[in-house]
Amino acid sequence: MSDSHTIAVDAMGGDNVPAVPVQGAVMAARRSGLRVLLIGDADAVAAELAKEDVTGLDIQVVPSEGVVNEGEHPVLALRSKPNCSIAVTAGLVKAGKADALVSMGSTGASMAASVLALGKFPGLDRPTLGGPFLSLAPNTTIIDLGANVDSKPSQLLSFGALGASFQRIYNKTENPRVALLSVGSEEGKGNRQVQEAHALFSASGLNFVGNVEGHELFQDKADVVVCDGFVGNVLLKFTEGLAEAAAQYLAKTLGPDSEAVQRIRGLAGAAEHAGGPLFGVNGVAVVGHGRSPAEGITAAIELAARCLDVGLVEQMQADLAKVLHKAGAEA
Repeated sequence: MSDSHTIAVDAMGGDNVPAVPVQGAVMAARRSGLRVLLIGDADAVAAELAKEDVTGLDIQVVPSEGVVNEGEHPVLALRSKPNCSIAVTAGLVKAGKADALVSMGSTGASMAASVLALGKFPGLDRPTLGGPFLSLAPNTTIIDLGANVDSKPSQLLSFGALGASFQRIYNKTENPRVALLSVGSEEGKGNRQVQEAHALFSASGLNFVGNVEGHELFQDKADVVVCDGFVGNVLLKFTEGLAEAAAQYLAKTLGPDSEAVQRIRGLAGAAEHAGGPLFGVNGVAVVGHGRSPAEGITAAIELAARCLDVGLVEQMQADLAKVLHKAGAEA
């Protein structure tokens, strides 16, 4: 990992701000030697930073005004709060003052700010959010995880192409297997969206292995599993809730500090503890869970740096262009 990167961190994005983002940024700067910009309420961020040992670390506070809250319409909120933390964070990347951004705030606002500041890949309708979130399947990319709750079949094809590119470039998976999440493995199963997407994937040139069902996510049937953001986000939050419920159940018998309980709690924690890059944006933007601990912020910052190191954005652009060209030729 290069230590020459500058990562802009939305210090006001998340549930416990600015304390947790500041703690995570300090750990990242200390561990990886990265330069970090903390964007937020200058007084509040500085007060948290004063609690940390920052000797020898390259950390700078950049002031902003306001926050886009969950529940607000992202684009309208960004228009009414042009100097809010996520807008300033994305603007620093656009201006070349930072190489990548990280936010644990509103996913919609992070995506909207990134698109407005950096733009989308040529030919792409919507960016998407994906990555691993099941510790029992840590090498499987699920895409979309909530950025697009309504998606056309053609958009699902783009998501699959971006996910396959991520697997190949970042996880070094040769010829990644791509599947659609459905209610049955047979070609004709699923709703109209999935059935129409199936035909597009079959002619895409991707290593499409057909449909997979929910229980098969743990069985290494595919490297990339595609669904719309509504399904993906429900799946993400269901697994988090199931792991916590199972841990509480076992804690009554084994004790709250038992090793088994701690392992259960970690089964669905990959997304919460690292976040994932927005796919399809002309720049590196990592978005994570609002409940992420400081270690999760650190992991997200380091993930952003690794994406820069491998040239993720440039290679994904080229891969998507090939799939879209083949899809157009087949249409």
